[in-house]
Amino acid sequence: MSATSKNPLATTLLRKRFFALLTLACALGWTLWSRVPSAALSAPASIAPQKGFLAPDFTLESTTGESFTLSALRGKPVILNFWASWCPPCRAEMPALQAVHEQYGAELVLLGINASTQDRLPNAYRLIAEMRLTFPILLDISGTTITAYRVFSLPTTFFIDRQGIIREVVVGGPLSEASLRVRLERLIAKEE
Repeated sequence: MSATSKNPLATTLLRKRFFALLTLACALGWTLWSRVPSAALSAPASIAPQKGFLAPDFTLESTTGESFTLSALRGKPVILNFWASWCPPCRAEMPALQAVHEQYGAELVLLGINASTQDRLPNAYRLIAEMRLTFPILLDISGTTITAYRVFSLPTTFFIDRQGIIREVVVGGPLSEASLRVRLERLIAKEE
């Protein structure tokens, strides 16, 4: 008979040491497995677009096949609204966006950007028809624009001035028509 089988205290101590070593090995393995690759550490960090900075440029196609490039819209204030058909706050704010588009359409450009990588296009088209939306809806099929704008929550709305500078970012919603009007009046008045 071995010494550890005669002494239960020694057996318990051995088990504790074994589990401590196993835990340490797992922690070390996890640290090595989940580390950031060295190539990512040398890459420049990308900062989320924010108030006071130039809005990232993009070119996207609309649901009607028209191509829109943000930098080509300079000279007019622009609203970018990122949305998806499955998002209840996105759906709730669509009538307010449509009303603002109808009232201010000559003074600004309102673009709805469908997060197409997170949505089903038939559902998006159904929502557009259901809500009778007439402002341009752009399809971010590749997800590059939603990535460039660091959109992690839907809806997210960017208010951009005539020079292409972001003046406000609203994450979440729904935005009311009154809230949109106040923001637009400030944006339009600031630049006239």
